[in-house]
Amino acid sequence: MHRLLVDTKEIFSPSPRLSADAAAHLKVIRPKENETIGIFDGRGRERVCVWKNGALAAAGDAVSVEKRRNVVLFACLVKSARWDWLVEKATEVGVDRIVPVISARTVVRIDRSERSAKSARWRKVAEESARQSGGVFVPEISPALDFREAVEEARRTECFALALTDPPSPPLLGVLEESLGNGVSGSVGFFTGPEGDFTPEELSSLLEFAKPVSLGPSVLRAETASIFALSVMSAVAIRAGFW
Repeated sequence: MHRLLVDTKEIFSPSPRLSADAAAHLKVIRPKENETIGIFDGRGRERVCVWKNGALAAAGDAVSVEKRRNVVLFACLVKSARWDWLVEKATEVGVDRIVPVISARTVVRIDRSERSAKSARWRKVAEESARQSGGVFVPEISPALDFREAVEEARRTECFALALTDPPSPPLLGVLEESLGNGVSGSVGFFTGPEGDFTPEELSSLLEFAKPVSLGPSVLRAETASIFALSVMSAVAIRAGFW
């Protein structure tokens, strides 16, 4: 079934109206008369519609899904194509918010004047990923933050610092199972570094509040580490009934 992203108010309309992007996508798929088409608002609401007489008509009640946990990914930026891949896959796995981070060793640098526009483009990547994967949530994509700004945001979460091997850190799976078993409330954050790793000063400030965890013996690329961690989080949360 084809799916279209719409404004929340259109979810409850008997004749949902489409945004310019959704209308353009509809032209591409060329629906047949009485074909079923799903609509969703990216905030957990969706509805089944049918294509009749050149317009959408609601064919069922709106359905809402409530998320029981807020997951935030603080990820140091990587090169463009790899970053788009990260946004796409993180959306599929079920992240709620992505915070792009510019650290001392981050190769990709974005001027502050360009950060909002970049965020809007990444939002489009996330929207397309949610549409294709059947997801009902589109994560918030923040404008890129400098490392210190991101750390202040991360302090508000139950944060895990990823892929630390020196000194050896406990495996992420066990740490997450223990944390969820203890009833962690609020947001869960994952913080992953750039290709060149954190500077000693950055790592020190991060470990003032974040739990260091290991993702195994392999040295993972920055974007792989992020998706690995989110996948483990998803598996643990589903089993614990939190996702």
